[in-house]
Formats: sequence, structure tokens, C-alpha cells
Amino acid sequence: MLRPVTDALGLGAGAGAARPASPAARPDDPDADLVRRIGKGDLLAIRALTARKLPRLTALAARVLGDAAEAEDVAQESLIRAWRQAPVWRFGEARFDTWLHRVAINLCRDRLRRRRPGDAADLDALVDPGPAPDRGLEARDIGDRVAVAMAALPPRQREVVVLCHYQDLGNIEAARVLGVSVEALESLLSRGRRALRAALSDLVP
Repeated sequence: MLRPVTDALGLGAGAGAARPASPAARPDDPDADLVRRIGKGDLLAIRALTARKLPRLTALAARVLGDAAEAEDVAQESLIRAWRQAPVWRFGEARFDTWLHRVAINLCRDRLRRRRPGDAADLDALVDPGPAPDRGLEARDIGDRVAVAMAALPPRQREVVVLCHYQDLGNIEAARVLGVSVEALESLLSRGRRALRAALSDLVP
């Protein structure tokens, strides 16, 4: 029962090394058609991209900020910037999703910088919302433990763990989001995993 939680964060046996980076060659941007249509003022395309991106952006911001209300604000502001960027977006330089993740991360950083010392995080926002039908109190407690451990990570390590394990970005794409080298990202990921493994040592098989 414990393995899926810890394995999802790469904390189980044999998880010491960073996940292999995705190939350097990027496939065609899957958002290209919608972005072009948005640039021309297509309202249906705006709705389609909102449905595609809003849940992921909200989840990203919630895990970085630990506050559900702030996460919603960040996700909405990220999409507003996407609509403004669409008419002038230059395809081929970066994937639109990579740029959008970078916008959300930067907005999260701005909010974290503005917080007063001692501001509490909403830890419920860091836990997967809505327990599954077969999820018991023990699993909920584990989720809370993971949330506390994630909130205790230094901000950069938390960002890397969220991008690589919760957003499922490859190392190369996550490094582009954060504006760091792949080697720097892998170092941050390794340190974040070690810190989580130590904090959750009694849960890791």
C-alpha cells in the first residue's frame, strides 16, 4: 500500500539516480494548432487550451505554493499571459507548454517572495484532492506526510520534484522550464529525493 506513494517520488529501491533525460530532439509542438488559432482570436481554441492546461497549472502551483486559492490565481494569470503571447508566438524556439510552465513557476516565485515569514501553507492543497473509493485513513495520513515533506524542501528542489514527478516532464524539458542546465537539474532532483527519503524513511521500503 505504501509503495505507490514513495515510488511515485522516486524514493523506492534503486531510485538514487536521476530519471534519464528525454531525447534532445523535440517532437512537433502539440499545442501549435491551438496557439495559432488563439492568435487569430478563435474563442473555441481558447476554451480548448484552457481545458487542457488549467488543471495541470493549478496542480503545479498548488504543490509549489501550498495554497489552493493562490494556485488558482497563478493558473488563471498564466493562461491570461498565454492568450496575450499567442499572436506573437514564434514556433520552433521552444514548446509552448515549456514556456507556460516557466510562466507559472515565475508567478509562484513572485508570490513566495511576497510572503511574510511564518505564513502557513495550506497543506491540503499539496495532497491529491478527493480520496479514491479504496483510499483509507492510512493512505490519507501518508499523503499528508508527503505534503509536509514537500513543503519543507528548499524552493528550487521542490520545483524540480514537482516538475519531474507530478508534472511528468523529462529532465531536459524541466531544465528548460527552470532555465538551468540538465546537470544542475539532476543535482537538485537528487538532493530533493534524498531529503524526502530521509523525511519519509519509515515509509520507504
